[in-house]
Amino acid sequence: MAASPRTHDLVVFGATGFVGRLLAAYLAEHAPPDLRIALAGRSRTRCEEVRSGLPAAARDWAVLEADASDPASMAALAARTSVVVTTVGPYARYGLPLVEACAAAGTHYADLTGEVLFVRDAIARTDAVARATGARIVHACGYDSIPSDLSTMLLAARAAADGAGGLGDVRLVALLRGGFSGGTIDSMRAQLEALQEDPSLRRVAGDPFALSPDRDAEPDTRQPRDAGPPAQTPDGRWTAPFVMAPFNTRIVRRSNALQGWAYGRGLSYGEVMGVGRGPLGALTAAGVTAGLVGTLAAMSFAPTRALLDRVLPAPGSGPSEEVRQKGWFRMVVDATTEDGRRYRATAAGEGDPGYAATAVMLGESALALAVDGDRLPDRAGSLTPATALGDVLVERLRAAGHRYEVVAV
Repeated sequence: MAASPRTHDLVVFGATGFVGRLLAAYLAEHAPPDLRIALAGRSRTRCEEVRSGLPAAARDWAVLEADASDPASMAALAARTSVVVTTVGPYARYGLPLVEACAAAGTHYADLTGEVLFVRDAIARTDAVARATGARIVHACGYDSIPSDLSTMLLAARAAADGAGGLGDVRLVALLRGGFSGGTIDSMRAQLEALQEDPSLRRVAGDPFALSPDRDAEPDTRQPRDAGPPAQTPDGRWTAPFVMAPFNTRIVRRSNALQGWAYGRGLSYGEVMGVGRGPLGALTAAGVTAGLVGTLAAMSFAPTRALLDRVLPAPGSGPSEEVRQKGWFRMVVDATTEDGRRYRATAAGEGDPGYAATAVMLGESALALAVDGDRLPDRAGSLTPATALGDVLVERLRAAGHRYEVVAV
């Protein structure tokens, strides 16, 4: 049976959720006026309520009913549009039918996932299909993992342009002001539950090359631990484990492998969170480390997880606009190349990283897929932001006020 005509250029799925609303508002202000955008969710009434609160540019946007748990509904949605951008998570619980539908229909797709197990499953189920249909399936288009992925891409490009060889040791220090969204916490909870149900998945989740397109071809390069004790950077800043490192690092390594290890077969990539200097920095690093370990342990058991649920942000919830606007992020990425030269990349922006800044990142990723197809890398399949969107997304984010730069040090 022939697919129905594509009556939309871009569909926002999950428009009634907290981040979905922020994304819709961003697109209403920044999308080209002739772009055919639709809002989709389980409830037409709630989508219409969201549309009524958006800027005037969204007044004529279509509203679609779609159910993430119904593969037929997802297939119908994918067939009607050129691009789907989704904020409906946890993705391991709700995301696979939509990814499969987009791959089959040749519809480009972007999400916010930070779930290793989901991305691994999506790759296995959709990569070959999407390559055949021409669909770009782009995971991790928010604070997870755009700053990490694009910064490493830019470092590798600068090193190559200077004849400095491939990247060797690369370390990201994340500095930020903001909180974690209820959706992010729900995704962490869902992944921990999956590991409890099937302990064999722990080996997969712990593999630094879990998202590699060819695990057997990966070089035997030692990778940093995803979490360790507090430590200091060469300039004296104390660091603690970065909760997003177990996902971001695997996305960066996948980007390297998808490009034939163009960043360097000796790439050793790790991430930590910067917390301050001096005695106070040391105490803060110890507290953050202990808090992260304790929270993950508590989330691993049903009784303590129920207690945490009373105090942690709920899915679909988020901070006030005032709080979101006071947030910021700054990712400093230091790299040493094969010939010993050193470079530093900086990715930075205003707004709470998990909300305001993420809406910008996801919005610009969706617009790149919808508008810039002829300028994007000539790739299809299950991709990363760097391999699917590359320099085009860097240009868009710079124009949106985010900073991406590389300097020799």
